[in-house]
Amino acid sequence: MKFGPVQPEDAEGCVLAHSTKLPGLVLKKGHRLTTADCALLSEAGLETIVVARLEAGDLDEDTAAARLGQAAKGAGLYTDAPFTGRMNLFSDTDGVLVIDETAVTAANRIDPAITFATLANHTRVTPGRMVATAKIIPFAVADELLGKAETAVNSAVCVAPFSARKVGLIATSLPHLKPATMDKTRRILEDRLRASGSHIAAELRVDHTEEAVSTAISQMNASGMDLLILFGASAVVDREDVLPAALERAGGEIQHLGMPVDPGNLLMLGGLNATPVIGAPGCARSPKENGFDWILDRLLAGLEVSTHDITSMGVGGLLMEIGTRPQPRAPKASRSAPKVAAIILGAGKSSRMGGPNKLLAQLDGKSLIRHAAETVRDAELTETVLVTGHLAERVEAEVDDLDLKVTFNPDYADGMAGSIRAGMNALKTDPDAVVILLGDMPRITPEDLNRLIGAYRESSNNLIVTATADGKRGNPVLWDRRFFDALKSLTGDVGARHVIAENSGFVAEVELGDAARLDLDTPQALFAAGGQLPPDDGQ
Repeated sequence: MKFGPVQPEDAEGCVLAHSTKLPGLVLKKGHRLTTADCALLSEAGLETIVVARLEAGDLDEDTAAARLGQAAKGAGLYTDAPFTGRMNLFSDTDGVLVIDETAVTAANRIDPAITFATLANHTRVTPGRMVATAKIIPFAVADELLGKAETAVNSAVCVAPFSARKVGLIATSLPHLKPATMDKTRRILEDRLRASGSHIAAELRVDHTEEAVSTAISQMNASGMDLLILFGASAVVDREDVLPAALERAGGEIQHLGMPVDPGNLLMLGGLNATPVIGAPGCARSPKENGFDWILDRLLAGLEVSTHDITSMGVGGLLMEIGTRPQPRAPKASRSAPKVAAIILGAGKSSRMGGPNKLLAQLDGKSLIRHAAETVRDAELTETVLVTGHLAERVEAEVDDLDLKVTFNPDYADGMAGSIRAGMNALKTDPDAVVILLGDMPRITPEDLNRLIGAYRESSNNLIVTATADGKRGNPVLWDRRFFDALKSLTGDVGARHVIAENSGFVAEVELGDAARLDLDTPQALFAAGGQLPPDDGQ
Protein backbone atom coordinates (compact mmCIF):
# COMPACT_ATOMS: atom_id res chain seq x y z
CA MET A 1 0.00 0.00 0.00
CA LYS A 2 1.20 3.49 -0.85
CA PHE A 3 0.11 6.36 1.36
CA GLY A 4 0.39 10.09 0.74
CA PRO A 5 -0.93 13.17 -1.05
CA VAL A 6 -2.05 13.06 -4.69
CA GLN A 7 -3.92 15.38 -7.01
CA PRO A 8 -7.69 14.69 -7.12
CA GLU A 9 -7.60 13.70 -10.76
CA ASP A 10 -5.11 10.94 -9.91
CA ALA A 11 -7.07 9.57 -6.94
CA GLU A 12 -9.73 7.40 -8.60
CA GLY A 13 -9.88 4.01 -6.88
CA CYS A 14 -7.83 5.21 -3.92
CA VAL A 15 -9.01 5.18 -0.32
CA LEU A 16 -9.56 8.58 1.27
CA ALA A 17 -7.37 8.93 4.38
CA HIS A 18 -9.29 11.75 6.09
CA SER A 19 -12.93 12.81 6.01
CA THR A 20 -13.34 15.72 3.61
CA LYS A 21 -16.20 18.20 3.61
CA LEU A 22 -17.52 19.45 0.28
CA PRO A 23 -20.48 21.71 -0.44
CA GLY A 24 -23.52 19.65 0.56
CA LEU A 25 -21.50 16.47 0.93
CA VAL A 26 -19.00 14.79 3.27
CA LEU A 27 -16.67 12.12 1.93
CA LYS A 28 -15.82 9.93 4.89
CA LYS A 29 -12.47 8.51 5.84
CA GLY A 30 -12.03 5.10 4.22
CA HIS A 31 -14.25 5.94 1.25
CA ARG A 32 -13.04 4.54 -2.08
CA LEU A 33 -13.01 7.45 -4.48
CA THR A 34 -14.95 7.32 -7.75
CA THR A 35 -14.51 9.39 -10.89
CA ALA A 36 -17.38 11.63 -9.76
CA ASP A 37 -15.80 12.08 -6.31
CA CYS A 38 -12.51 13.16 -7.87
CA ALA A 39 -14.32 15.68 -10.06
CA LEU A 40 -16.07 17.18 -7.01
CA LEU A 41 -12.77 17.43 -5.15
CA SER A 42 -11.20 19.27 -8.07
CA GLU A 43 -14.19 21.61 -8.39
CA ALA A 44 -13.86 22.42 -4.68
CA GLY A 45 -10.37 23.72 -5.36
CA LEU A 46 -8.42 21.04 -3.50
CA GLU A 47 -4.97 20.73 -5.00
CA THR A 48 -4.07 17.52 -3.16
CA ILE A 49 -5.78 14.95 -0.95
CA VAL A 50 -4.19 12.25 1.22
CA VAL A 51 -5.06 8.74 0.08
CA ALA A 52 -4.04 5.12 0.35
CA ARG A 53 -3.48 3.26 -2.89
CA LEU A 54 -3.71 -0.53 -2.73
CA GLU A 55 -1.05 -2.44 -4.59
CA ALA A 56 -0.99 -5.92 -6.04
CA GLY A 57 -1.29 -8.46 -3.26
CA ASP A 58 -3.01 -6.04 -0.85
CA LEU A 59 -6.31 -6.70 0.91
CA ASP A 60 -8.63 -3.85 1.84
CA GLU A 61 -9.16 -3.35 5.56
CA ASP A 62 -12.66 -4.84 5.78
CA THR A 63 -11.78 -7.96 3.83
CA ALA A 64 -8.67 -8.49 5.96
CA ALA A 65 -10.53 -7.92 9.24
CA ALA A 66 -13.27 -10.34 8.21
CA ARG A 67 -10.78 -13.05 7.33
CA LEU A 68 -8.87 -12.60 10.58
CA GLY A 69 -12.05 -12.66 12.68
CA GLN A 70 -13.41 -15.71 10.91
CA ALA A 71 -10.10 -17.51 11.31
CA ALA A 72 -10.08 -16.90 15.07
CA LYS A 73 -13.74 -17.80 15.59
CA GLY A 74 -14.34 -21.09 17.31
CA ALA A 75 -17.45 -22.72 18.73
CA GLY A 76 -20.05 -20.64 20.54
CA LEU A 77 -19.33 -17.38 18.71
CA TYR A 78 -20.81 -15.28 15.94
CA THR A 79 -19.51 -12.22 14.09
CA ASP A 80 -20.92 -8.95 12.83
CA ALA A 81 -20.24 -7.42 9.42
CA PRO A 82 -16.79 -5.84 9.06
CA PHE A 83 -16.68 -2.04 9.16
CA THR A 84 -13.82 0.48 9.14
CA GLY A 85 -11.30 -2.33 9.27
CA ARG A 86 -12.89 -4.06 12.27
CA MET A 87 -14.80 -7.28 12.83
CA ASN A 88 -16.22 -8.10 16.26
CA LEU A 89 -16.85 -11.53 17.75
CA PHE A 90 -19.77 -12.13 20.12
CA SER A 91 -20.77 -14.94 22.44
CA ASP A 92 -23.70 -16.99 21.24
CA THR A 93 -24.36 -18.65 24.60
CA ASP A 94 -23.89 -18.54 28.35
CA GLY A 95 -20.52 -20.00 29.21
CA VAL A 96 -16.82 -19.43 29.72
CA LEU A 97 -14.58 -17.74 27.17
CA VAL A 98 -11.60 -19.93 26.27
CA ILE A 99 -8.64 -18.37 24.48
CA ASP A 100 -5.42 -19.81 23.13
CA GLU A 101 -3.32 -16.95 24.47
CA THR A 102 -0.15 -18.14 22.72
CA ALA A 103 -1.94 -18.15 19.35
CA VAL A 104 -3.37 -14.65 19.82
CA THR A 105 0.01 -13.28 20.82
CA ALA A 106 1.66 -14.95 17.82
CA ALA A 107 -0.85 -13.36 15.44
CA ASN A 108 -0.31 -9.92 16.95
CA ARG A 109 3.44 -10.22 16.46
CA ILE A 110 3.29 -10.83 12.71
CA ASP A 111 2.87 -7.17 11.75
CA PRO A 112 1.77 -4.00 13.60
CA ALA A 113 -0.97 -3.53 11.01
CA ILE A 114 -2.73 -6.69 12.24
CA THR A 115 -4.29 -6.64 15.71
CA PHE A 116 -6.56 -9.00 17.60
CA ALA A 117 -7.88 -8.21 21.09
CA THR A 118 -10.02 -10.25 23.49
CA LEU A 119 -11.57 -10.19 26.93
CA ALA A 120 -9.57 -11.91 29.66
CA ASN A 121 -9.28 -15.65 29.28
CA HIS A 122 -11.95 -17.66 31.12
CA THR A 123 -14.30 -14.69 31.49
CA ARG A 124 -17.91 -15.69 32.13
CA VAL A 125 -19.95 -14.46 29.14
CA THR A 126 -23.59 -14.15 28.18
CA PRO A 127 -25.30 -14.20 24.75
CA GLY A 128 -24.54 -11.07 22.77
CA ARG A 129 -21.49 -10.01 24.74
CA MET A 130 -18.58 -8.88 22.58
CA VAL A 131 -15.57 -11.04 23.41
CA ALA A 132 -12.99 -10.16 20.75
CA THR A 133 -12.24 -7.79 17.90
CA ALA A 134 -10.06 -8.11 14.81
CA LYS A 135 -8.78 -4.70 13.70
CA ILE A 136 -6.63 -3.77 10.72
CA ILE A 137 -4.93 -0.47 11.52
CA PRO A 138 -4.09 0.89 8.03
CA PHE A 139 -6.44 0.83 5.07
CA ALA A 140 -4.93 -2.33 3.63
CA VAL A 141 -2.57 -5.15 4.51
CA ALA A 142 -0.56 -7.59 2.44
CA ASP A 143 -2.38 -10.84 1.72
CA GLU A 144 0.77 -12.77 2.62
CA LEU A 145 0.94 -11.26 6.11
CA LEU A 146 -2.77 -11.75 6.69
CA GLY A 147 -2.42 -15.41 5.72
CA LYS A 148 0.24 -15.90 8.37
CA ALA A 149 -2.00 -14.29 10.98
CA GLU A 150 -4.92 -16.52 9.97
CA THR A 151 -2.75 -19.59 10.43
CA ALA A 152 -1.48 -18.39 13.80
CA VAL A 153 -4.88 -17.50 15.27
CA ASN A 154 -6.81 -20.45 13.85
CA SER A 155 -9.82 -21.19 16.13
CA ALA A 156 -8.05 -19.48 19.03
CA VAL A 157 -11.25 -18.17 20.61
CA CYS A 158 -14.33 -20.14 21.63
CA VAL A 159 -16.97 -20.28 24.33
CA ALA A 160 -17.36 -23.41 26.41
CA PRO A 161 -21.12 -23.48 27.08
CA PHE A 162 -22.51 -24.12 30.51
CA SER A 163 -24.31 -27.39 31.11
CA ALA A 164 -27.01 -27.99 33.67
CA ARG A 165 -25.57 -29.94 36.62
CA LYS A 166 -27.07 -31.60 39.66
CA VAL A 167 -25.22 -30.09 42.59
CA GLY A 168 -25.00 -31.59 46.05
CA LEU A 169 -24.49 -29.08 48.87
CA ILE A 170 -22.95 -30.18 52.15
CA ALA A 171 -22.86 -27.53 54.87
CA THR A 172 -21.35 -28.05 58.29
CA SER A 173 -22.51 -26.37 61.46
CA LEU A 174 -20.94 -25.12 64.67
CA PRO A 175 -22.65 -23.26 67.54
CA HIS A 176 -21.59 -19.84 66.24
CA LEU A 177 -23.09 -20.34 62.76
CA LYS A 178 -26.70 -19.21 62.52
CA PRO A 179 -29.18 -21.19 60.39
CA ALA A 180 -30.09 -17.92 58.68
CA THR A 181 -26.49 -17.62 57.47
CA MET A 182 -26.65 -21.15 56.06
CA ASP A 183 -29.96 -20.32 54.35
CA LYS A 184 -28.44 -17.22 52.77
CA THR A 185 -25.40 -19.23 51.64
CA ARG A 186 -27.70 -21.61 49.79
CA ARG A 187 -29.59 -18.76 48.10
CA ILE A 188 -26.37 -17.12 46.93
CA LEU A 189 -25.11 -20.45 45.57
CA GLU A 190 -28.41 -20.92 43.72
CA ASP A 191 -27.90 -17.49 42.14
CA ARG A 192 -24.42 -18.54 40.99
CA LEU A 193 -25.78 -21.72 39.44
CA ARG A 194 -28.74 -20.13 37.67
CA ALA A 195 -26.92 -18.96 34.51
CA SER A 196 -25.88 -22.54 33.75
CA GLY A 197 -29.30 -24.06 34.40
CA SER A 198 -27.79 -26.01 37.28
CA HIS A 199 -29.55 -26.48 40.60
CA ILE A 200 -28.99 -27.74 44.11
CA ALA A 201 -30.51 -31.21 43.91
CA ALA A 202 -29.92 -32.00 47.58
CA GLU A 203 -28.52 -30.39 50.70
CA LEU A 204 -27.17 -32.02 53.85
CA ARG A 205 -26.39 -30.03 56.98
CA VAL A 206 -24.12 -31.95 59.28
CA ASP A 207 -21.83 -31.46 62.27
CA HIS A 208 -18.41 -30.03 61.58
CA THR A 209 -16.61 -33.35 62.09
CA GLU A 210 -14.56 -35.55 59.80
CA GLU A 211 -16.89 -38.51 60.24
CA ALA A 212 -20.13 -36.59 59.61
CA VAL A 213 -18.79 -34.87 56.51
CA SER A 214 -17.29 -38.10 55.14
CA THR A 215 -20.62 -39.88 55.48
CA ALA A 216 -22.43 -37.01 53.77
CA ILE A 217 -19.93 -37.00 50.89
CA SER A 218 -20.40 -40.72 50.31
CA GLN A 219 -24.19 -40.38 50.47
CA MET A 220 -24.24 -37.49 47.99
CA ASN A 221 -21.85 -39.23 45.61
CA ALA A 222 -23.97 -42.39 45.63
CA SER A 223 -27.05 -40.36 44.69
CA GLY A 224 -25.54 -39.38 41.33
CA MET A 225 -24.57 -35.75 41.83
CA ASP A 226 -22.53 -34.08 39.08
CA LEU A 227 -20.73 -31.75 41.48
CA LEU A 228 -20.31 -31.58 45.26
CA ILE A 229 -19.81 -28.29 47.08
CA LEU A 230 -18.75 -28.23 50.72
CA PHE A 231 -19.30 -25.18 52.91
CA GLY A 232 -17.46 -25.57 56.20
CA ALA A 233 -18.51 -23.71 59.33
CA SER A 234 -14.77 -23.14 59.81
CA ALA A 235 -12.24 -22.32 57.09
CA VAL A 236 -9.91 -24.97 55.68
CA VAL A 237 -6.37 -24.09 56.75
CA ASP A 238 -4.52 -27.40 56.33
CA ARG A 239 -4.72 -30.69 54.41
CA GLU A 240 -5.48 -32.43 57.71
CA ASP A 241 -8.42 -30.12 58.44
CA VAL A 242 -12.00 -31.41 58.59
CA LEU A 243 -13.11 -31.03 54.95
CA PRO A 244 -10.01 -32.40 53.17
CA ALA A 245 -9.65 -35.19 55.73
CA ALA A 246 -13.32 -36.11 55.27
CA LEU A 247 -12.97 -36.24 51.47
CA GLU A 248 -9.99 -38.59 51.71
CA ARG A 249 -11.82 -40.71 54.31
CA ALA A 250 -14.70 -41.07 51.81
CA GLY A 251 -12.24 -42.39 49.19
CA GLY A 252 -11.67 -39.14 47.35
CA GLU A 253 -8.48 -37.21 46.73
CA ILE A 254 -7.30 -33.65 47.24
CA GLN A 255 -6.24 -32.11 43.96
CA HIS A 256 -5.23 -28.71 45.27
CA LEU A 257 -5.58 -26.68 48.45
CA GLY A 258 -5.34 -22.90 48.35
CA MET A 259 -5.26 -20.51 45.41
CA PRO A 260 -3.50 -17.21 44.57
CA VAL A 261 -6.79 -15.33 44.26
CA ASP A 262 -7.95 -12.84 46.85
CA PRO A 263 -10.67 -13.18 48.03
CA GLY A 264 -10.74 -16.94 47.63
CA ASN A 265 -7.40 -18.13 49.02
CA LEU A 266 -8.82 -20.92 51.19
CA LEU A 267 -10.38 -23.04 48.45
CA MET A 268 -10.07 -26.80 48.17
CA LEU A 269 -10.46 -28.72 44.93
CA GLY A 270 -10.70 -32.47 44.85
CA GLY A 271 -12.68 -35.35 43.43
CA LEU A 272 -14.46 -38.60 44.21
CA ASN A 273 -15.19 -41.22 41.52
CA ALA A 274 -14.82 -38.60 38.73
CA THR A 275 -17.15 -36.18 40.54
CA PRO A 276 -15.53 -32.80 41.25
CA VAL A 277 -15.61 -31.66 44.87
CA ILE A 278 -15.11 -28.02 45.87
CA GLY A 279 -14.42 -26.95 49.41
CA ALA A 280 -15.71 -23.38 49.24
CA PRO A 281 -13.81 -20.54 50.92
CA GLY A 282 -15.71 -18.45 53.43
CA CYS A 283 -15.92 -15.52 50.99
CA ALA A 284 -18.18 -17.64 48.75
CA ARG A 285 -20.99 -16.94 51.23
CA SER A 286 -21.01 -13.46 49.66
CA PRO A 287 -22.20 -12.75 46.11
CA LYS A 288 -19.09 -10.67 45.44
CA GLU A 289 -16.73 -12.21 42.92
CA ASN A 290 -14.02 -14.41 44.40
CA GLY A 291 -11.82 -17.33 43.44
CA PHE A 292 -14.68 -19.78 43.99
CA ASP A 293 -16.48 -18.24 40.98
CA TRP A 294 -13.48 -18.88 38.75
CA ILE A 295 -13.37 -22.58 39.62
CA LEU A 296 -17.13 -23.09 39.64
CA ASP A 297 -17.65 -21.46 36.23
CA ARG A 298 -15.03 -23.65 34.60
CA LEU A 299 -16.47 -26.84 36.05
CA LEU A 300 -20.00 -25.88 35.00
CA ALA A 301 -18.66 -25.34 31.47
CA GLY A 302 -17.09 -28.80 31.43
CA LEU A 303 -13.52 -27.52 31.60
CA GLU A 304 -10.86 -29.36 33.55
CA VAL A 305 -9.12 -27.41 36.30
CA SER A 306 -5.59 -28.51 37.14
CA THR A 307 -3.09 -27.46 39.77
CA HIS A 308 -1.23 -25.67 36.98
CA ASP A 309 -4.40 -23.73 36.13
CA ILE A 310 -4.95 -22.67 39.74
CA THR A 311 -1.36 -21.63 40.37
CA SER A 312 -1.50 -19.51 37.17
CA MET A 313 -4.35 -17.37 38.50
CA GLY A 314 -2.24 -14.97 40.56
CA VAL A 315 -1.81 -12.35 37.84
CA GLY A 316 -5.21 -10.68 37.85
CA GLY A 317 -6.18 -12.56 40.97
CA LEU A 318 -6.53 -9.48 43.17
CA LEU A 319 -10.26 -9.01 42.78
CA MET A 320 -10.93 -6.19 45.19
CA GLU A 321 -10.91 -3.52 42.47
CA ILE A 322 -12.53 -5.25 39.49
CA GLY A 323 -14.35 -2.58 37.47
CA THR A 324 -17.44 -4.59 36.51
CA ARG A 325 -18.03 -5.74 40.08
CA PRO A 326 -18.95 -3.68 43.13
CA GLN A 327 -15.77 -2.37 44.71
CA PRO A 328 -15.53 -2.86 48.47
CA ARG A 329 -13.18 0.11 48.82
CA ALA A 330 -15.43 2.53 46.95
CA PRO A 331 -17.13 5.22 49.08
CA LYS A 332 -20.62 4.17 50.06
CA ALA A 333 -23.51 6.32 48.92
CA SER A 334 -25.67 8.01 51.51
CA ARG A 335 -28.68 5.72 51.45
CA SER A 336 -30.86 8.13 53.41
CA ALA A 337 -30.72 10.82 50.72
CA PRO A 338 -28.82 9.53 47.68
CA LYS A 339 -28.15 11.79 44.72
CA VAL A 340 -29.71 10.00 41.75
CA ALA A 341 -29.40 11.27 38.17
CA ALA A 342 -31.31 10.09 35.10
CA ILE A 343 -30.34 9.33 31.51
CA ILE A 344 -33.05 9.15 28.84
CA LEU A 345 -32.01 7.18 25.76
CA GLY A 346 -33.53 8.90 22.74
CA ALA A 347 -31.02 8.36 19.95
CA GLY A 348 -32.21 5.24 18.09
CA LYS A 349 -33.24 5.01 14.46
CA SER A 350 -36.63 3.33 15.17
CA SER A 351 -35.95 0.85 12.37
CA ARG A 352 -38.80 -1.45 13.40
CA MET A 353 -41.26 1.44 13.11
CA GLY A 354 -40.72 1.35 9.35
CA GLY A 355 -39.72 4.97 8.83
CA PRO A 356 -40.99 7.48 11.38
CA ASN A 357 -39.06 8.22 14.56
CA LYS A 358 -41.17 6.54 17.24
CA LEU A 359 -40.15 9.10 19.87
CA LEU A 360 -42.16 11.70 17.95
CA ALA A 361 -45.27 9.49 17.89
CA GLN A 362 -48.26 10.85 19.83
CA LEU A 363 -49.95 9.16 22.78
CA ASP A 364 -52.50 10.90 24.97
CA GLY A 365 -51.71 14.21 23.28
CA LYS A 366 -47.95 14.08 23.85
CA SER A 367 -44.95 12.65 22.04
CA LEU A 368 -43.38 9.56 23.58
CA ILE A 369 -40.17 11.45 24.38
CA ARG A 370 -42.23 14.16 26.11
CA HIS A 371 -43.84 11.50 28.32
CA ALA A 372 -40.40 10.22 29.37
CA ALA A 373 -38.99 13.69 30.00
CA GLU A 374 -41.92 14.81 32.13
CA THR A 375 -41.77 11.61 34.14
CA VAL A 376 -38.14 12.25 34.97
CA ARG A 377 -38.85 15.92 35.73
CA ASP A 378 -41.41 14.99 38.39
CA ALA A 379 -39.36 12.28 40.10
CA GLU A 380 -36.83 12.59 42.92
CA LEU A 381 -33.82 13.13 40.66
CA THR A 382 -30.95 15.59 40.79
CA GLU A 383 -30.05 15.81 37.10
CA THR A 384 -31.30 14.57 33.73
CA VAL A 385 -29.42 13.94 30.49
CA LEU A 386 -31.26 13.24 27.23
CA VAL A 387 -29.17 11.44 24.61
CA THR A 388 -30.23 12.22 21.05
CA GLY A 389 -29.13 10.90 17.68
CA HIS A 390 -31.62 10.20 14.87
CA LEU A 391 -33.56 13.42 14.04
CA ALA A 392 -31.89 15.01 17.05
CA GLU A 393 -33.22 18.52 16.51
CA ARG A 394 -36.84 17.39 16.31
CA VAL A 395 -36.52 15.20 19.38
CA GLU A 396 -34.88 18.02 21.33
CA ALA A 397 -37.58 20.46 20.25
CA GLU A 398 -40.18 18.30 21.99
CA VAL A 399 -38.59 18.95 25.39
CA ASP A 400 -36.69 22.22 24.96
CA ASP A 401 -38.73 23.91 27.70
CA LEU A 402 -37.75 21.35 30.33
CA ASP A 403 -34.74 21.52 32.63
CA LEU A 404 -32.53 18.82 31.19
CA LYS A 405 -29.21 18.56 29.45
CA VAL A 406 -29.15 17.29 25.87
CA THR A 407 -26.13 15.48 24.46
CA PHE A 408 -25.78 14.19 20.90
CA ASN A 409 -24.45 10.70 20.20
CA PRO A 410 -22.83 10.81 16.73
CA ASP A 411 -22.52 7.02 16.75
CA TYR A 412 -26.20 6.38 17.47
CA ALA A 413 -26.50 3.95 14.55
CA ASP A 414 -24.01 1.60 16.22
CA GLY A 415 -26.33 0.63 19.06
CA MET A 416 -27.50 1.35 22.57
CA ALA A 417 -24.12 1.04 24.26
CA GLY A 418 -22.83 4.21 22.61
CA SER A 419 -25.82 6.17 23.88
CA ILE A 420 -25.30 4.89 27.42
CA ARG A 421 -21.64 5.93 27.23
CA ALA A 422 -22.59 9.37 25.89
CA GLY A 423 -25.12 9.88 28.66
CA MET A 424 -22.73 8.81 31.40
CA ASN A 425 -20.00 11.09 30.11
CA ALA A 426 -22.40 14.05 29.94
CA LEU A 427 -23.39 13.97 33.62
CA LYS A 428 -22.41 17.28 35.22
CA THR A 429 -22.67 16.20 38.85
CA ASP A 430 -21.17 13.27 40.71
CA PRO A 431 -24.28 11.24 41.60
CA ASP A 432 -24.49 8.21 43.85
CA ALA A 433 -26.57 6.37 41.26
CA VAL A 434 -28.14 6.81 37.84
CA VAL A 435 -31.47 5.64 36.40
CA ILE A 436 -31.34 4.73 32.70
CA LEU A 437 -34.74 5.15 31.04
CA LEU A 438 -35.76 4.33 27.48
CA GLY A 439 -37.34 7.25 25.65
CA ASP A 440 -40.25 5.16 24.35
CA MET A 441 -41.73 4.05 27.69
CA PRO A 442 -44.69 6.41 28.14
CA ARG A 443 -46.41 4.47 30.92
CA ILE A 444 -43.54 4.75 33.40
CA THR A 445 -44.57 7.27 36.06
CA PRO A 446 -42.62 9.49 38.47
CA GLU A 447 -43.87 7.24 41.27
CA ASP A 448 -42.34 4.24 39.49
CA LEU A 449 -38.94 5.94 39.39
CA ASN A 450 -39.27 6.89 43.05
CA ARG A 451 -39.98 3.25 43.89
CA LEU A 452 -36.70 2.23 42.24
CA ILE A 453 -34.90 4.89 44.26
CA GLY A 454 -36.68 3.70 47.40
CA ALA A 455 -35.48 0.13 46.82
CA TYR A 456 -31.97 1.47 46.35
CA ARG A 457 -32.18 3.27 49.68
CA GLU A 458 -33.45 0.20 51.51
CA SER A 459 -30.25 -1.84 51.42
CA SER A 460 -26.56 -1.27 50.73
CA ASN A 461 -26.68 -4.58 48.84
CA ASN A 462 -29.17 -3.20 46.28
CA LEU A 463 -26.60 -1.87 43.82
CA ILE A 464 -28.69 -2.55 40.70
CA VAL A 465 -32.46 -2.00 40.86
CA THR A 466 -34.43 -3.18 37.86
CA ALA A 467 -38.10 -2.85 37.02
CA THR A 468 -40.10 -6.00 36.31
CA ALA A 469 -43.41 -6.89 34.70
CA ASP A 470 -44.96 -10.08 36.07
CA GLY A 471 -41.53 -11.09 37.32
CA LYS A 472 -39.76 -10.51 33.98
CA ARG A 473 -37.05 -7.88 33.99
CA GLY A 474 -37.57 -4.75 31.94
CA ASN A 475 -36.81 -1.05 32.23
CA PRO A 476 -35.87 1.37 33.77
CA VAL A 477 -32.77 0.20 35.66
CA LEU A 478 -30.99 2.05 38.46
CA TRP A 479 -27.21 1.65 38.76
CA ASP A 480 -25.01 2.41 41.75
CA ARG A 481 -21.91 4.50 41.06
CA ARG A 482 -19.74 1.41 41.48
CA PHE A 483 -20.86 0.34 38.01
CA PHE A 484 -20.25 3.69 36.29
CA ASP A 485 -16.93 2.56 34.79
CA ALA A 486 -18.60 -0.57 33.42
CA LEU A 487 -21.38 1.52 31.84
CA LYS A 488 -18.83 3.86 30.25
CA SER A 489 -17.04 0.91 28.62
CA LEU A 490 -20.06 -0.81 27.02
CA THR A 491 -19.96 -1.75 23.34
CA GLY A 492 -22.48 -3.04 20.78
CA ASP A 493 -26.27 -3.00 20.89
CA VAL A 494 -26.99 -5.22 23.90
CA GLY A 495 -26.98 -2.57 26.58
CA ALA A 496 -25.80 -3.63 30.02
CA ARG A 497 -27.64 -6.94 30.39
CA HIS A 498 -24.43 -8.89 30.86
CA VAL A 499 -23.41 -6.66 33.77
CA ILE A 500 -26.71 -7.48 35.49
CA ALA A 501 -26.23 -11.20 34.82
CA GLU A 502 -22.71 -11.13 36.25
CA ASN A 503 -23.83 -9.39 39.44
CA SER A 504 -27.06 -11.19 40.28
CA GLY A 505 -26.36 -11.06 44.01
CA PHE A 506 -26.60 -7.27 43.96
CA VAL A 507 -29.81 -6.99 41.93
CA ALA A 508 -33.11 -5.89 43.47
CA GLU A 509 -36.34 -6.12 41.49
CA VAL A 510 -39.31 -3.76 41.70
CA GLU A 511 -42.56 -4.92 40.13
CA LEU A 512 -44.04 -2.11 38.01
CA GLY A 513 -46.47 -4.13 35.92
CA ASP A 514 -46.89 -3.90 32.14
CA ALA A 515 -45.28 -0.45 31.95
CA ALA A 516 -41.84 -2.01 32.53
CA ARG A 517 -42.01 -4.02 29.31
CA LEU A 518 -44.36 -1.95 27.14
CA ASP A 519 -42.91 -2.22 23.64
CA LEU A 520 -43.95 0.44 21.12
CA ASP A 521 -41.36 -0.46 18.49
CA THR A 522 -43.86 -1.17 15.71
CA PRO A 523 -46.84 0.74 14.25
CA GLN A 524 -49.13 -2.12 15.34
CA ALA A 525 -47.95 -1.85 18.97
CA LEU A 526 -48.34 1.92 18.89
CA PHE A 527 -51.89 1.73 17.51
CA ALA A 528 -52.81 -0.96 20.04
CA ALA A 529 -51.74 1.40 22.83
CA GLY A 530 -53.92 4.18 21.40
CA GLY A 531 -51.09 6.14 19.80
CA GLN A 532 -50.61 7.82 16.45
CA LEU A 533 -47.67 7.94 14.07
CA PRO A 534 -45.89 11.28 13.78
CA PRO A 535 -46.24 13.34 10.60
CA ASP A 536 -43.66 12.96 7.85
CA ASP A 537 -40.30 13.51 9.57
CA GLY A 538 -38.32 13.97 6.39
CA GLN A 539 -36.49 10.69 6.64
